[in-house]
Amino acid sequence: MNKKIVITYGTFDLFHIGHLNLLQRLKEYGDYLIVGVSTDEFNAGKNKQTIVPFGDRLEIVRNIKCVDLAIPEATWDQKTRDISQYNVTTFGMGHDWEGKFDELKEFCEVVYLPRTPNISSTDIKQILKVLDKSHVTELKQALDIISSIVERFE
Repeated sequence: MNKKIVITYGTFDLFHIGHLNLLQRLKEYGDYLIVGVSTDEFNAGKNKQTIVPFGDRLEIVRNIKCVDLAIPEATWDQKTRDISQYNVTTFGMGHDWEGKFDELKEFCEVVYLPRTPNISSTDIKQILKVLDKSHVTELKQALDIISSIVERFE
């Protein structure tokens, strides 16, 4: 019997339950799950900055129980090479990428799975922005303005 090999790619910054759910659902499509983790350099080329460095993100993904192999993702075009090299039968991504990798159907099955509702690294980063020094400075300036207005009415 041939092994069914699934592959996916992602940044996996601020690893959360949505990432875990996606990886577990992808594992159900085969016997072996390969996860490409985007390098910091590759993300920089996409104008994407991570909070967690590549080496840490790769190590986190490598230690997820359903992941059999984690590899660096360094370029957009490595996907076809990886599919060939690892004899991949299924390529999977979250549904927010729907249609963006349909050209890979020439090489293997392509599936887009629903995301976990109400969770994303982007949302978490937005929440964390309130801790950013520039934002705190803006809040202090706003409080100063409000204080001066309140003083006029005292």
